Amino acid sequence: MFATTTFAQKAKDSTQYTFITIDGKGGIHNHAGTKLGYITKDNIVKNNQGHTLYFIDRDGNVVDAKGNKLGKAAKNGNYYNNNGEIMLQIKNADEAKCAILDPEGHSWGYAHKNYKLHACAAHCFFLEQQRAAKAKKDLLNKAGKN
Repeated sequence: MFATTTFAQKAKDSTQYTFITIDGKGGIHNHAGTKLGYITKDNIVKNNQGHTLYFIDRDGNVVDAKGNKLGKAAKNGNYYNNNGEIMLQIKNADEAKCAILDPEGHSWGYAHKNYKLHACAAHCFFLEQQRAAKAKKDLLNKAGKN
């Protein structure tokens, strides 16, 4: 299941928030340290089973495994949704890592400086997966109560 048009839209609910980190080897982890996926040497993001989740093309477009454009990653690490609105941005935290920040400056995670291009895109992708899973679960729970 991949997010398409709802990927990284404006509405952010910090109570549903997942802190994302990308380590120096390209491993993507949630706030509890659970590995969610990884970035290959070819800049393709895969889940733990090795299935492609998304990649960033030469123009910075973030494209899922089905060919849907999800947004745009700028070379400086900023991430824009398909409407051109900035969703997340990168700021150097120290020599080795960058902070993932929303437009208001709130921290949403960290990424190793070598993976700056993927930092915001990965965060948005995994957050949207979490939201979609919760929505599906809520729908199933609601259907079971009727």
